[in-house]
Order: sequence, then structure tokens, then C-alpha cells
Amino acid sequence: MNKNFKILTLVATCMSVGYFSGLITRSAITTWYPTLIKPIFNPPNWIFAPVWSLLYVLMGIAAGLVWTKMDHEKEMVKKALLFFAIQLALNSLWSVLFFGLKNPLLALIEIVILLLMIYETYLKFAKINRMASFLLIPYLAWVSFATVLNASIWWLNRG
Repeated sequence: MNKNFKILTLVATCMSVGYFSGLITRSAITTWYPTLIKPIFNPPNWIFAPVWSLLYVLMGIAAGLVWTKMDHEKEMVKKALLFFAIQLALNSLWSVLFFGLKNPLLALIEIVILLLMIYETYLKFAKINRMASFLLIPYLAWVSFATVLNASIWWLNRG
């Protein structure tokens, strides 16, 4: 497989995960989520779809760039892509916990684990392809912000 095919495959995979996570989120955004007390720094709902779309594209490109190194550094690449797959699954699980189960505390615990897995993926990608690791920085930043937001929502609505 050529480089572009690998990148496009992983971008499509990430976008698919985002799409299915969005299906879980969609109904709660209009019913449950508006009933929550949110911090003043809570972004408007419309910002999440474009931000996540961009992040999924960047994630897919990053993973595709790492995948292209399979012939040269097979074991490192396999391990890095395993961590990538785990964090992608955790990314999707967060939507299930927060919006599907409507459980901000469980989602908070999970997002902390997700953040650690993204960071570990970043470190593994950096050893294989520097650009791939750079492409994960916006994702790390956004999930860091989302962790603070999740914690704030849990704290404000814990009673």
C-alpha cells in the first residue's frame, strides 16, 4: 500500500469513529446536556463538530505517517499504532459514558486515562515520525481542555 492510501485509510477510520460518537452525543445535546450547569468557559455547542472533525483528520494523518514506517521499524510502529487504537477506542468510549450514560464522573475518570494514552501515543509517534507527533499536539490540547471542562461540569452538577 502506498503512503496516501495508508493516510486516507486512517483518516477515514478516525472520521468514522467521530461519526459514531456523534450519533451517541446527538440526542443528549438537545435533551440532557442543556439541563446541566456549565462553567463560563464552556464553548458553544456548534464549535465541537468542526473542532473534532479537524482533530480526527490530524489524528488520521499522524497515524498514517507512522504506518508508512512499518517496513523500517516494524515493532515500534506496531506498538505505536496499538496505543493509537487504544486511545481512539477510549475517545469513543468517553461519548458513551458522558452523553450515553449521562455520567460525568465516570467520563471524567475515563478522560484522564484517555489523556494519558494520547500522551503516550504522542511519545511513541515522536520516536518514529516527528511530524506525526506534532499533528497530535492540537488533540492533546483539546482533550486537556475537555478534561477541565468535564471536571467542571461534574463539580457543578454533583449534588
